[in-house]
Amino acid sequence: MAGQIERIRVFVRVARVSSFAEAARELNVSRSIVTRYVGELEDELGVQLLVRTTRQVSLTAAGQIYLERMEPLLQELDRASDLVKQQQGTLAGDLRISAPVSFGQRFLPEIFTEFCTLYPGMRIRAEMSDRFVDIIGEEFDMALRISGPPSDVSTIWRKIAEVPRALVASPAYLDQRGAPLRPEDLREHSVLGYSHFAGGGHWQMTHADTGEQVSLSLSYPFETNSGEVIVDMALRGGGMALLPNFMLSEHLRSGALVALLTDWHLPEIWLTAYYPPYDTLPAKVSAFSGFVEESVLGDPDLLC
Repeated sequence: MAGQIERIRVFVRVARVSSFAEAARELNVSRSIVTRYVGELEDELGVQLLVRTTRQVSLTAAGQIYLERMEPLLQELDRASDLVKQQQGTLAGDLRISAPVSFGQRFLPEIFTEFCTLYPGMRIRAEMSDRFVDIIGEEFDMALRISGPPSDVSTIWRKIAEVPRALVASPAYLDQRGAPLRPEDLREHSVLGYSHFAGGGHWQMTHADTGEQVSLSLSYPFETNSGEVIVDMALRGGGMALLPNFMLSEHLRSGALVALLTDWHLPEIWLTAYYPPYDTLPAKVSAFSGFVEESVLGDPDLLC
């Protein structure tokens, strides 16, 4: 059985052209369907809306009242549908984004500035947070995350780039505690924990040349959700840190931090764009994702 909106739409067309046959031609359906839909609507309302004769179709008093009330509602429904379709393809309105704090502070101001300049009708609402936000529940249009392979089945995602990372410590720490020669040695060291690390205290390390794998369970003497705090503590000799290279590169170049166990790798982490389960990405979301991707991929050294 057709939905109520479809039956009302057919009734309105029949009433306006005073013909079942003409309404069927305009709606590109069979005359029997038009007749059935109008009959179902009358049965549902319990009132006759149209008077059928061999020569013409006319409205009853009830039909006239119903037409006058329903036609404006159908027009408003069509306008609302058109507006939504236009919004899907336009770059205007609010864009709510969640992004990691350190990545956002370093790379997004330039992207935000260019995007807002190019699309003055857009309003960016950016939340910088290292937590994994509930995109749907918190009504974000998209989120950027730095993490391992996604496991969230309620969202869709796109890998933008691998994010290299390094295990580091300060020369002062190494002078006092020595440098680890193998992953197992990390059990004897102070490793500063990042609370959003997907593996927690469990590390799976693989040797780049031999493929040897070592599994570790580490107990962190200190743990925080702030990568910047961990960098600062590592610089002060407070322990070793495992973080993305883009947070460490300046200190590695200056010698303030030293890379450790460089022949051993942990599983990849990615810069990934997450979206609610759109059928098609809205134009504003697609455009901003493209800005981020072009910026990152256009500079191979950006995340290194």
